[in-house]
Amino acid sequence: MNWSYPTAVKFGVGRIKELADHAKAVGMKAPLLVTDKALAALPITAEALSVLEAGGLGKALFSEVDANPTEANMAAGIAVYKAGGHDGVICFGGGSALDLGKMIALMAGQPATLSVWDLEDIGDWWTRADASKIAPIIAVPTTAGTGSEVGRAGVLTNATTHKKKIIFHPALMPKVTICDPALTVGMPRFITAGTGMDALAHCLEAYCSPFYHPMSQGIALEGMRLVFENLPKVYANPGDLEARAHMMSAAAMGAVAFQKGLGAIHSLSHPIGAVYNTHHGTTNAVVMPMVLDFNRPAIEDRLTRAAAYIGIAGGFEGFRAAVMDLRKTLSIPETLTALGVTNPDLATLTEMALEDPSCGGNPIEMNAANTRALFEACL
Repeated sequence: MNWSYPTAVKFGVGRIKELADHAKAVGMKAPLLVTDKALAALPITAEALSVLEAGGLGKALFSEVDANPTEANMAAGIAVYKAGGHDGVICFGGGSALDLGKMIALMAGQPATLSVWDLEDIGDWWTRADASKIAPIIAVPTTAGTGSEVGRAGVLTNATTHKKKIIFHPALMPKVTICDPALTVGMPRFITAGTGMDALAHCLEAYCSPFYHPMSQGIALEGMRLVFENLPKVYANPGDLEARAHMMSAAAMGAVAFQKGLGAIHSLSHPIGAVYNTHHGTTNAVVMPMVLDFNRPAIEDRLTRAAAYIGIAGGFEGFRAAVMDLRKTLSIPETLTALGVTNPDLATLTEMALEDPSCGGNPIEMNAANTRALFEACL
């Protein structure tokens, strides 16, 4: 299928073969493919580079991308981009590679006086960038979770403060996104689990957000259904391409839906990931049931309706039980302590969580006391 929402999406098995054609169509003559260190050595990356080379676009690669990318990764990527005379970025991989590729495209042409932190998603800060200097972007996700391939922002970790920041500009929306479910088949099982739970967290928090956005609400609801139905299938059988396709759809749906808002799941997981370098989606999965309990007074009726649509019996309790069953199936750690968070500085983590823009979309207002208590419950 070819979709035009929210950008040009080329969806289907084998569509990676069209990569060079789409790159040329958006004006690229010498693109830089940005991916992560592990993915760089895999056959799917070699295939993508071969498609570019066969199309006369070279095979330039940058792969110094950390799990939680920082401004140092961005600076290294910009140096490679400029040295190679590149004119566009192909973001290839999971959320880290997609986000960092966007940052390279955003900042490579900006004046040295403009810091990436000047473009944080606050008010109209994005207008500080020279839009004409932002390189065109093509996104090729190889995981089914982040949804960054259909978003206008990227997450970057400040290596000094250990705070994750959302960097926004409308031009960060990829010109073309290639969603080829076959690219996700080789993911390690823990990545399949963590990224899939990230997609669920995006849909769940968007659905529970108190803001009015019926379009996002509907997308989030169907996205949750797809995850509950298909994530166990791809975890048990990585080669199930139909289920892989549904998960890839759910990931994009989550990112479209969360323009309605996120909440405590993300405002807790962002500082944990920044300080402890944990996998984002897995961290979301760890704190998810505790946040459900925290928000229950405000979301019980809404999740009862969602459970009925998804086919889960028992209302809110049934929905929560389904989350717990899914976590068990996917071998998700039960607590942050089991995830490796030991001797945490709760005062600092609480401060970071309250500074995170996600907390503003939580159904129950977050403050220092209840946020610290929530961290304690997650430990």
